[in-house]
Amino acid sequence: MSRQSHNTTFSHISRSRSNNGFGVDDLEDEAEKEEEGADAEATAARSGAGETIKDEEEKRFEVGWEGGDSDPLNPRSMPTWRKWIIIAVLSIGSFAVTHASAIYTATYTQMNAEFHCSRIVATLGLSFFVLGIAMGPFWSPLAEFYGRRPIYICSFAGFLIWLIPSAVAKNIQTMIIARFFQGLAGSAFLSVSGGTVGDLFSREKFQLPMAIFALSPFIGPATGPLVGGLINTFTTWRWTYYFLIIWAGVLLACVMVLVPETYHPVLLKRKAVNLRKTTGDNRYHAPIERTTKSVASTLGNSLLRPFQLLLLEPMCLILDVYSAVLLGVLYLFFGAFPLVFRTNHGFNLWQVGLTFMGLGVSMVLAGCITPVWTRVRNGLAEKRFKKTGIMKGEPEDQLPPVIVGAPLITGGLFMFGFSTYPWVHWIVPIIGSSIFGLG
Repeated sequence: MSRQSHNTTFSHISRSRSNNGFGVDDLEDEAEKEEEGADAEATAARSGAGETIKDEEEKRFEVGWEGGDSDPLNPRSMPTWRKWIIIAVLSIGSFAVTHASAIYTATYTQMNAEFHCSRIVATLGLSFFVLGIAMGPFWSPLAEFYGRRPIYICSFAGFLIWLIPSAVAKNIQTMIIARFFQGLAGSAFLSVSGGTVGDLFSREKFQLPMAIFALSPFIGPATGPLVGGLINTFTTWRWTYYFLIIWAGVLLACVMVLVPETYHPVLLKRKAVNLRKTTGDNRYHAPIERTTKSVASTLGNSLLRPFQLLLLEPMCLILDVYSAVLLGVLYLFFGAFPLVFRTNHGFNLWQVGLTFMGLGVSMVLAGCITPVWTRVRNGLAEKRFKKTGIMKGEPEDQLPPVIVGAPLITGGLFMFGFSTYPWVHWIVPIIGSSIFGLG
């Protein structure tokens, strides 16, 4: 080690120690520094050798998947039919949560009359539900420590419990508070379930199940007003929540019976614990057992990271604003459709619910062409491979659907906006909303 290198290292250590309050004698002569440097080098050499041996031993006893995806304990080795049952349960759960957000809009007339509140105040129940969903990302770091299955069970049990106050509410304040916690509890299915898809399927088989799962939350808002309209036309508004309670109870039972733990680090930890018990050798360990992160720090970083991306990544900021506007417009339709079709065209409540089917059908059609966009992305990656020799996807490869969809969204909104007059046939605004949903 050169003298210059030693001095630089020593200066760094001195500053470090001083910063920690130990203090350093700055009047040491050069001979003492050289002697300490030699001792430090010898100590570092011995320490380095010891660390290497320790690292090799830790690596040798680190538990992993034997045979990769073919390991019997690996979720990716499950039979295909069982994987799809899990995907179906989680997709229906995500669908149920967003369905619950929109079905509420059909209760306004009866609920407002009973609670003696205005429509604007009643709309807070929808807004607070969406606010609860927006806080859903805090579930993700909890899943890193406890696994996905406990999060699903606890969150959906909370969703079921908070539906009960809505069903028996005596005032609008109770309704609004309960709606917030429904959204907060149910949001776990929206923020955690996508990881389960990755747990079950390799990158090559990932596209189709993810497309189906990603579509399910968007169908919920389109079907909520239809089901809610039918319920509130033929019975009281409280049956809206009785229906949701029954649905959530059945889904919770399905999650408990049909959805196992799939988070790989947690499963490897269980495997390591079992090996330690059967062999009596405590050196077996899973990677997650070596982490020094705490739940609080991980949760804090998880909540901070999105804001860092918004401030430091212009692409993320633009796409987030774009997505927020689309979601906002989608929920604005819940207020616009009754005005357009009930006030201008004389539709009753369940007929207004039917008008949302244009949105729902168009979103399903958009999901069906996902394989086309997958081929486009693969084509871009292959084109890049021919130029650079590196087969790697880029974030920009995800933009073609947005490039095609943005004009459809704009055109659909213009068509809807300019066809809301009573003398324009009712099918025209439905077609406009369908074009928006397709985009």
